[in-house]
Amino acid sequence: MSGRATRLLVDKHRATTRILQAAYPFLAEGGLGADGTYIGSDVFSGGSFVYDPWVLYQDRVITNPNILLAGVIGSGKSSTAKALITRSLALGHKAYVPCDPKGEWTAVAEAMGGSTIKLGPGLPTRLNPLDAGRQPQTIDDDEWNRIVWSRRRALLGTLAESTLGRGLAAIEHTALDLALETACFQVSVPTIPDVVVALFTPDSDRAERAGLRTAALVSDGREVAHAIRRLVHGDLSGMFDGPSTTSFDPSLPMVTLDSSWLSSGGNDQALRLTLACASSWLEAAVADPAGGNRFIVYDEGWRVMRDPALLRRMQEQWKLSRAWGVSNILIVHRLSDLAAVGDVGSEARALAEGLLADCSTRIMLRQESDQLARTASLLGLTDVEIATIAKLPKGRALWRLPSRSFVVQLVRHAREVELFDTDARM
Repeated sequence: MSGRATRLLVDKHRATTRILQAAYPFLAEGGLGADGTYIGSDVFSGGSFVYDPWVLYQDRVITNPNILLAGVIGSGKSSTAKALITRSLALGHKAYVPCDPKGEWTAVAEAMGGSTIKLGPGLPTRLNPLDAGRQPQTIDDDEWNRIVWSRRRALLGTLAESTLGRGLAAIEHTALDLALETACFQVSVPTIPDVVVALFTPDSDRAERAGLRTAALVSDGREVAHAIRRLVHGDLSGMFDGPSTTSFDPSLPMVTLDSSWLSSGGNDQALRLTLACASSWLEAAVADPAGGNRFIVYDEGWRVMRDPALLRRMQEQWKLSRAWGVSNILIVHRLSDLAAVGDVGSEARALAEGLLADCSTRIMLRQESDQLARTASLLGLTDVEIATIAKLPKGRALWRLPSRSFVVQLVRHAREVELFDTDARM
């Protein structure tokens, strides 16, 4: 063998460190600091990985506190979400789950000193989604009345559009406006049945002031009335058709709404209506900006993706996250769930992609090989990041922030393994 040194046959390339950190995002990463919740170990640096959306927002590392969490079944996404939530409670944060279709958050909430509200046909609990909630001290009466009206009206529109499977016509919006006005005039805290009655029997004076005949208004609002009536006399009766039988305790660290009694029948449409009502009721309770930092968890998010009306409502909540001090966590199996709601260029598709864009933190656990191209396209991932996602073991995730990426191995205590493991029934 010759003693001469062998030259490495690689083309020379010159680049800035800024470009190189994008090409090789996991090398010599300095981490996100020590302020926040311990998640696990940074696989490439060997250091601890700590995360807090509100700290990172204040430091301008992220542009909003919302989180997307995606992973196939068995990848560890449930454990990741529960570890982030429960450990954050020790920092004074709170957490709410407005719809838990599998009931798997109940044990977690109870272990953390929180409570669970169980919803379902035949159960004694009833929530009035038109409750006003607590008025923040920083908001005057006129502004509060406007906020409450807007919330109630948005919910009723969502329920009608979701049930009908289409947008409302202009005259149907008018009928719904007048019905809500009538219900609010007749009682201080209206319920869904009050609005349904007002739709079937409009107030003649209000109809006349709107330039409409009562008989015509009855006809024009009939489909909307029958759509919302489902919550009064249909398969969701007894859940949202009267005054609330329970109250929201803002002092608790965690509150969940267990809808597993409803999901056992496999009725996704009923679950989506339940989520709309429950989230509105919860929204009335957590909208106070002085309530501190709170996580709101939307588990089984793929169920939501099929409903443009609910997507539209959720996007409005996402936009208000910074004002409310809320971090919304959307949990899905795969990103194709976000893209399957409509054709390219459709309103539904734009809403789904907008929801994704409003999540500054994307936590990606293992994805199936046929999902990698879609994942890369929606998130703008590099080839290195996509190759990493494809072979992640259970409990290991790619944490993607706007300009930085980390591969993090979740570290769990034995008690957490017992409490979080959703495979225990298998």
